[in-house]
Amino acid sequence: MLLNKHIIVGICGGIASYKAVDLVSKLQQAGALVDVIMTENAEEFIRPLTISTMSHRPVYSNLWEPSGQAAETHITLAETADLLAIVPATANTIAKLAYGMTDNMLTAVALATRAPVLLAPAMHSNMYTHPATQANLSLLRERGAHIVEPATGKLASGEIGIGRLPETAALLGAIQKTLGRHGDLAGRRVIVTAGGTQEPIDPVRYIGNRSSGKMGYALATEARDRGAHVILVSGPVALPTPYGVEVHQVDTALQMRDAVFDFITDADVLIMSAAVADFRPLHTAAQKIKKSSGEATTTGQSERREFSVRLVHNPDILGELAAKLSGDTGSGPAPRLRRHLIRVGFAAETEHLVKQAQTKLRKKQLDLLIANDVSRADSGFGTETNKVLIFQKNGAMEDLPVMPKTGVAAAIWDRVVPLLLL
Repeated sequence: MLLNKHIIVGICGGIASYKAVDLVSKLQQAGALVDVIMTENAEEFIRPLTISTMSHRPVYSNLWEPSGQAAETHITLAETADLLAIVPATANTIAKLAYGMTDNMLTAVALATRAPVLLAPAMHSNMYTHPATQANLSLLRERGAHIVEPATGKLASGEIGIGRLPETAALLGAIQKTLGRHGDLAGRRVIVTAGGTQEPIDPVRYIGNRSSGKMGYALATEARDRGAHVILVSGPVALPTPYGVEVHQVDTALQMRDAVFDFITDADVLIMSAAVADFRPLHTAAQKIKKSSGEATTTGQSERREFSVRLVHNPDILGELAAKLSGDTGSGPAPRLRRHLIRVGFAAETEHLVKQAQTKLRKKQLDLLIANDVSRADSGFGTETNKVLIFQKNGAMEDLPVMPKTGVAAAIWDRVVPLLLL
């Protein structure tokens, strides 16, 4: 998404300007061509040498330099940019942009460019919530600017409130989302499930699995970067929420089933990458089960206690959906879908991978099934890479090489997009 993109980062004079150094570095590492424009006040907080060291490019700041070349430079920057990101955007610069003022290099480029403009406001809470600032931001939104809402937390003043510059990951997510707004999933609504489910035995114990959710989160992020409206139904995971993705947290398989059925009515694609528990306890204890519970048995000189948990099957979400859509009256009424729903399933297996995958594809009436051998060291739960086979309903099978989960996500969406055009 960022490779070879020309990103202009505008840095304004605020205490949060130091965070822009990390953003510039991450953009450059991702393969973007990064040009930085600093306001005069920004140079009071960080030095241009620091920025140029990170961007490997010269830093622009003086619109009035004596050679007159800046007049040509600001137009060239404006016309060649894929995106202008102003990080941090101060109340002063926001006001100038709202009223079309061009008294420095940054505001001149902002007025001249036709590339999307992204603003990340950062300032004291009182300044951010002031009616003047809010009116200026509303005016810029109306003109097409993309606003990254500031975070709430401890400010430079020591107070707690809204106005913090978001962390680099969120800023990168906002940039990628903005760049992908016209992608091949633009206007599409997709649902992705991720992570494992936790089926409670008592208030402190549960039955679960080793799923990290990384594959599902990669799928959700890739869809966002292609312009989709993404709903991520996630089991408990230790992953940050992707910027610009609508996340709904669930714990159990039943909760995930209910969430999926609530959201699919107007969805274009459903990708079930979550590792949904196959079983759940028939009964959940209201209080913590004590060690003294269970039946005592004596073996030789020692005594031990045995405790049994009776399990029942959890719903097969994709199987249940297939039954409903095929008119199986025993499965309840079919959901009222507004359009054809592309359905993609996952099969995490440890043996007989191809046979199991083909059976699931057919039984669940899927458009695609992604299968992987989770016993492999490079393709199991929690790994950064995945080795998958892609099965299509026409019988075709693709054997993809080991690649990062972000790459697998891109490959899956590459195969989903043509199905949306049928």
